[in-house]
Amino acid sequence: MLQRLSAVIRRPIFWHGTHHHHDSNDATKRLFDTVSSTVKGIQQINYVVEHNPKLTAEEKSKMKQFLIYRYDPADENDFPKYVSYYVDLKKIPPMYLDALLYIKDNYDSSLSLRRSCREGICGSCSMNCNGLHKLACIHAIDTDLTQPAYITPLGHMFVVKDLVVDMTNFYTQYKTIDPYLKRKTPKEGNKEYIQSVEDRKLLDGLYECVLCACCSTSCPSYWWHPDRYLGPAVLMQAYRWIVDSRDEYTDERLEKLAEDVKVEDCQNIGMCSFTCPKGLDPQRSMNHLMKLIEEYKERKIASATL
Repeated sequence: MLQRLSAVIRRPIFWHGTHHHHDSNDATKRLFDTVSSTVKGIQQINYVVEHNPKLTAEEKSKMKQFLIYRYDPADENDFPKYVSYYVDLKKIPPMYLDALLYIKDNYDSSLSLRRSCREGICGSCSMNCNGLHKLACIHAIDTDLTQPAYITPLGHMFVVKDLVVDMTNFYTQYKTIDPYLKRKTPKEGNKEYIQSVEDRKLLDGLYECVLCACCSTSCPSYWWHPDRYLGPAVLMQAYRWIVDSRDEYTDERLEKLAEDVKVEDCQNIGMCSFTCPKGLDPQRSMNHLMKLIEEYKERKIASATL
């Protein structure tokens, strides 16, 4: 039994307009309004449980409060809530994941989360930290003890338990783009496929993606059509293989992406690039991808009229 994360957090209102032709200043304003709405929404707490109700006000004043979303859909007696934990920041390293592991090891072993590398490489610990989707292992804790830190699962995803969400749809969509080199020319012996320096540079800012889904789960278009729209993370990886000079299935990839709303539902809102914990720019990649698709369609129509 899975339940969408909506009971505790009020959904922010996002602007949605005509197809991706907007003034850049307006787009920037909408982006920051979106972030502001997200933070305001996450502060509307329906229910908070104190993990240690015996702490005094003086003890609390010297520690950081972490409000962590807790819910086990498999337990029919459980319900979505925030659990309040207080941590002495002097006892832990500076990242959100450090706090979560300290809480799990010292306070509450039942807390569920994903993590692995602790270096921002595996993408496992993606979650919502104070209103933005980030990798908990490389996102620093706000040290202001007067303000609580909010930690919730990735938004608009089915919650498996606590901070763990179901990534099945995301990985299934990734599989559909054939994320590997495809060739038509038979390989000669054991030679590598050589690229020029210029061709190799086209992959910079693309191959570094760790598939954490922070961008896709921050995208309003992906919330509305997760069954059809592939989302910024998957589309950026599709673009990565399309611009790879070693790949020989460029037109076939473009043809496949041109179907339905796999790409076209992008509204250029920009949350994908704003929230990316690796500092990548999915919005820019998707703009280039949409241009390539339009050029492919024009070529296809032109060749059909000959």
